[in-house]
Amino acid sequence: MQIDPETRRDVIGIGWMLLTGLCFVAVNGIVRGLDGALPAPQAAFIRFLFGLAFLTPILLPALRRGFSGHVWVMFGLRGALHVIAVVAWFYAMSRITVAEVTAIGFLNPIMVTVGAALFLGEKLAARRIAAVCVALIGAMIVLRPGIRPLDPGHVSQVAAAIAFGASYLVAKRLSGRVPAAVVVAMMSLTVSIGLAPLAWAVWVPPSLSQVIWLAFVAVFATLGHYAMTRAFAAAPLTVTQPVTFLQLIWASLLGVFVFHEPLDIWVIAGGGLMIGAISYITWREAQKRVTTITPPVSATKA
Repeated sequence: MQIDPETRRDVIGIGWMLLTGLCFVAVNGIVRGLDGALPAPQAAFIRFLFGLAFLTPILLPALRRGFSGHVWVMFGLRGALHVIAVVAWFYAMSRITVAEVTAIGFLNPIMVTVGAALFLGEKLAARRIAAVCVALIGAMIVLRPGIRPLDPGHVSQVAAAIAFGASYLVAKRLSGRVPAAVVVAMMSLTVSIGLAPLAWAVWVPPSLSQVIWLAFVAVFATLGHYAMTRAFAAAPLTVTQPVTFLQLIWASLLGVFVFHEPLDIWVIAGGGLMIGAISYITWREAQKRVTTITPPVSATKA
């Protein structure tokens, strides 16, 4: 049976997005397995040092060319936001279940949507506002404040989601001035510099196995971002975004079978609402682009 090119691209994009999810679940699993054996700033610092080593071939030529003062300020701001985010995320991973960290992490694109409206002047139509509200309801279902006691890890992961969202907004501004690969490489540099004094203040001698596992965190995180980029290039976001929900399923199974964590159906339900809202926002954005941009004749289907 002959598969048309568009369907083939969609299947390839879904495949890359599946790999993305598996890589990020592996990252969560490894950090959860370390179980706070190293202080969060130190663990994050070691992980970003490995990431910096991977990106050195991109970083050195960019530094030799130099940047404007305004771009340096944005690099510094993004680095500071990301330092807060990764320390909060590493701490949360040592306190709450893998599924909860994954579900609360779905707040990131919601924070980006709200932040883009507040700080970048993007319009927030009624339907997008409704989708954001649905996502926030999903977050409340995951957290259930007042119904159960909240662990500091829950608060820390919410803070991480907000800081990650703010970091991505700065990255969005940078992407119009600097190549994407350089934005990622400079993030690794600025975050490593920002984490260094925090790591030094709480440093404990790491074991060889801990260092190796953190190296794997860097490998899987880098591979995950690469796979995500390939997924976005192969297929529309409307096709790849819903696949993200599988991360929550895999994270839940990892927590149950590897770390013997309870399966919380409310976390699955709340995460599902959040992913549904994110997918709707993505679909609406795609529809807007289709209706506002006239396609070339060669792109018109018979």
